[in-house]
Amino acid sequence: MTASVLAPLAARYLHWLALPDEATGDTAAEGGAGRAPSLARGGDTDEDPALIRAMPVVLRVEKAEPPPRTGLLEAAAGAAVAVCLDERTAPGGEWHDAVSAWVAGRIRKVTRRARGAHWSAVQELPGVTVTVGSAQVRALLPGLVVEAPRTLTRLQIAGTDLPADDPGPPPGGVPVIWLNPAVELTVGKAAAQVGHASMILAASLEADRLAAWRSLGWRCAVRPASPDRWREVLASSGAAGGAVLVRDAGFTEVDPGTVTCAAHWSRTPAGGMVK
Repeated sequence: MTASVLAPLAARYLHWLALPDEATGDTAAEGGAGRAPSLARGGDTDEDPALIRAMPVVLRVEKAEPPPRTGLLEAAAGAAVAVCLDERTAPGGEWHDAVSAWVAGRIRKVTRRARGAHWSAVQELPGVTVTVGSAQVRALLPGLVVEAPRTLTRLQIAGTDLPADDPGPPPGGVPVIWLNPAVELTVGKAAAQVGHASMILAASLEADRLAAWRSLGWRCAVRPASPDRWREVLASSGAAGGAVLVRDAGFTEVDPGTVTCAAHWSRTPAGGMVK
């Protein structure tokens, strides 16, 4: 299976990357080519609220034993792309229309947290759960925000954060998503951003590389970049096989046009890259 459902995103990417910072917000991004993959705050868009689509991303954060931040972000990145490239999104599949309609517009993600019985209830909604160590994230089938079920809307959408942890250098042989060292994000915001990154990366990969990633269960590494490493990542973004970048629309936590993270395929052991 190819990433054909992500073709509209791939087609927009280079144009969107070249936009001036002020043009990355929803109100400035008219037409498919200029739409930025972002988590937009309600009321700050020129769209009809009844037509706004988003992918809900639910983080499992138990009060007694919260998961490590890195594992949660890695699970979020994997879950987002897993939904997009699930067999059910193929033409004729039961998820195809919903995912295609969402990818054709702004790829918003709305991150919520759940625990206990609420987490169990979320498993009944269509989507994919990814587990990384003790961390779990369920990305749900994107749809109209106004039609979100009560099972989802009762979950908290703000105020979720986890302390930084030290997972060590990223392993070789998996995609790596580097976080901008100059930007502080809550775990919910970061989860949405790494989900954008995994989708853009999948849209840019050749079929054989995509198949290899699928065989790994969409496993990826998320790491904070050192300033030196971040400069290297940004410099590689214009080259073939270089990093793909996520620029935020600036409605929550960061300024418009901020590059929050970057994804690339790690081909060799990456020891020593995090400084």
